[in-house]
Amino acid sequence: MFNYIKGNVTVIRGDYIVLENSGIGYQIRVPNPFSLKLNEDYKIYTYLHIRDDIRDLYGFITIQERDLFLKLISVKGIGPKGAIAIIASDSIDKVINAIESKNAKYLQRFPGIGPKASQQIVLDLYGKVNFNDNQESNDPKVSIIQDALKSMGYNTSEIKKVNKVILDNLEKDNNEILKLVLKNLI
Repeated sequence: MFNYIKGNVTVIRGDYIVLENSGIGYQIRVPNPFSLKLNEDYKIYTYLHIRDDIRDLYGFITIQERDLFLKLISVKGIGPKGAIAIIASDSIDKVINAIESKNAKYLQRFPGIGPKASQQIVLDLYGKVNFNDNQESNDPKVSIIQDALKSMGYNTSEIKKVNKVILDNLEKDNNEILKLVLKNLI
């Protein structure tokens, strides 16, 4: 519903902040509330969690944190509280590295994550959590081409192999870039 909210942090508590925007204070659950400063402006990327009688707004400083959170809550047995605890407990690069290297033992160090849950995280997310590929360029063409390749059935590792081709040809139109990329994938 909300992609992000820009505002001023007016309250910091143990598991949430209040971000004021246009006279409205949004209570947002964030991984590390005390890493933010009171009375400072922030852009917080959000996720609205709705279930039965629960309406919680979760917030993240970076898009990568939010993307990892969304991937984690898609795993059976991992809810928003567990996912935010993982993100709060370590850097997202280390968590992603553990998943990509199939290190389920490392994931067990997080609160509420036992052997079964850690193995399920690796099983469900291996090859799906390397968000750095989309961040090599701010040019929207990169994500457009990558999304087109995903819709054609190419997986993340195949797309990684042709990122350099995409980046080297950004001056061309999307169709030309896609043709070049497909030639490199064949």
